[in-house]
This record gives sequence, C-alpha cells and structure tokens, in this order.
Amino acid sequence: MSVTNRWLLPDGVDELLPPEAWSVELLRRSLLDLFSSYGYELVTPPLIEYLESLLTGTGNDLELQTFKLTDQLTGRMMGVRGDITPQVARIDAHLLKSQGVSRLCYADNVLHTRPAHTMTNRSPLQVGCELFGEFSTAADMEVISLMVETLAMAGVKDLHIDLAHVGIYRGLVASSGIKSADQAAVFDALSRKSIPELNELAGRVANGGKIIEIIRDVAQLSGGADALDKIRESVAKLKLPNSAVVMAAIDDLDAVRTQLQQRFPQLEIGFDFCELRGYSYHTGVMFAAYTPSYGYALAKGGRYDDIGKEFGESRPATGFSADLKSLMRVSGLQKRITSEDVIAPFGADTGLLAKIKELRTTRRVIQRLSSQDEDNYGCSYVLCREGDDWRVVAL
Repeated sequence: MSVTNRWLLPDGVDELLPPEAWSVELLRRSLLDLFSSYGYELVTPPLIEYLESLLTGTGNDLELQTFKLTDQLTGRMMGVRGDITPQVARIDAHLLKSQGVSRLCYADNVLHTRPAHTMTNRSPLQVGCELFGEFSTAADMEVISLMVETLAMAGVKDLHIDLAHVGIYRGLVASSGIKSADQAAVFDALSRKSIPELNELAGRVANGGKIIEIIRDVAQLSGGADALDKIRESVAKLKLPNSAVVMAAIDDLDAVRTQLQQRFPQLEIGFDFCELRGYSYHTGVMFAAYTPSYGYALAKGGRYDDIGKEFGESRPATGFSADLKSLMRVSGLQKRITSEDVIAPFGADTGLLAKIKELRTTRRVIQRLSSQDEDNYGCSYVLCREGDDWRVVAL
C-alpha cells in the first residue's frame, strides 16, 4: 500500500472536521436538552454486544447491516450495533424493569455494513427517543411531536410526515387465506409499489384474490381522511374475518393525523400504505419525515410492542430515530462559536490570566502562545490592556 492510500478511510465511512464537528455536537446538545424537557432520561449502551441480544426481535434487515466478530474472551459471536433501539428496549425490560411509563433517549454512533441509501454513509450518528409502557395513541403523539420538534430545531424546512399502520396489511392478509409463498409475493410487490405484480397475483391466486385487489387499491391511495374512508368502505363491503383489526388500525391513523394537524397546523401530513419498513417487528402506527431536498426519510419511527418480551418483559413501546450528520447537512445549519471569540495576548500576567478565566465562562478565548504569534484564529475580538485593566475590543 502506498503512503497516500495508507490514510484513506473505508468506502462509506466519514469523519467530521471543523466546523462540521462543532455544528453536529452543538445540535446534539440542543436536542438532548429538548428530550430532557419532555422527561426523557439519557442512556449510553455499549458499542458491541452479543449477537443474540443485539438482534433480538429486529428481523433480517438489521442482521444484514450488522458487523460481526468473535469475542476473544468467550468465543461467542458479537455484533457492532447498527441500531440503538433494540439496546434501549433491552435496558428498559431487563435492567430498569419499570412497571410504569419510562422515557429514554440516546445520541451515539452506529455502524452499518452498507449505507442505508445513496445519500448517507456507513457510520451514522444516531439520535432518538423511546417511550415504553403506554399503549395509547397519546404515546405515539408524544414521540411524533418530538420528532417534528427535533427536525425544526435542526433547521429542516418544508417538512412532510407520512403515516402508516402495519395492522392494515396484517388484517387484510390474515383475512385472505392465501398461502405463505403468495403472501411473501404480495408483501414484496406492495413494498415496491408494483401495481402490475399485484394485479397478476390477484388474478392468479385462487383464494384471496379480492383481498389482494383491496391491497392493490390501498397501495394507490394517498391524501387525508378521504383515503382512510375509502379503505373503510372496501373492507366493510367484503365483511372480512379480521375487519376489526383493519378498522382499529384506520382509527388509530385517523386519530394521530387529526391530533398532529391540531398541534402543527402548517405541517404537511400524508399516508404511505406501502411503507412496510420493519414489518417484522413494528406492531402499530409508523411514521417518517421528509423534506423536498432529501430523497429519503430524515427521521422515522413507530410502535414495536413485542420486542421487549424477548428480554423477559413484554412492554408497549414506540420511538423514533434520526442521523445527526444528515440533519445538519440537509438543513445547512452551521452553529459555530466564532462571532464572540476573543484573541488574547501572550503572557502570564496575573490580571491577564484572571480576565481570560472570567471570559471563558461565557465565550471562547484563544491565547497566543508567543509574542511572535500574530494569527487572530478567526476571532472577532481582541483582549487589550488599558492601564491596569483588560478590555475586550472589536477587531
């Protein structure tokens, strides 16, 4: 390997340099303060865990995104976390063992074997909140509201929220009676929004063709409450065995949409009934946030009530997460501590050092390291001696 190549980072792995690193860190601090104002407690799970714990209840997608290695002490397989949410669920169920509502938040690095999409990298800085112990839509509303406020604090403009509910798809499929292989084909076609494939399946599958047609029609719906009304009408006409599951899911979505509109009147809200991300572990309302300048979800989350039982305590749960790096880059938010920075002269005068110490409680002060140092280091102010006093003067 040449000297030049020796310093190259792996593909899809980046690092934060000034001023980006400060921008991300200051945003991280602000968001943690926001989460704290809602009553969320900070946790910092380990970077690696035993594989069976790290991937519990998360499905195949996360397993493919997880780097695996052998623990030299025990010989057991370990994984580098690709998502902090399962770790927080473990902490709530196995360590905290709360019987009531608990609110936990986090902000830390994760690592992926491949970038999740073309506009991100393999080392996101994941920030998020998880709420445990409450089944009602009030919990979903709190988490979605926090997600919206998170994006607003990051400076994201023209926000659009997509809502979905796995109960609609699960209720329809459970009513269809079609074979598992055909169910898999329907799931695949729906997740890709392939209407021709759904048409072909509806005509080919002996039992459940009508259900597949409803699934196809649902996939093409969008908009507000009228989209939910159309699903209600279609399900009611067929009198499905599991219609109660579908109707309950529609009611949940309607309640969340209505309350979101009340809390954030300017927020654009829609439905994406093909959103089956995390289908294997999500159990209820799912949501994702978008902006026109970014082709993928900036933040996403949903309800995952069953994951805790794998850790010995079945707990209702909902949460969201986002990548701080993506938020900062999409919003163009540059928070730098430069407008009030002060350059101080070289020296060890008692009065000078005391003044520098005082100033550093509220602003950044850079002291020159020699009398020959004439660099202002981007500062806007200089500390000057006037008689026996030291004063800050604009450069």
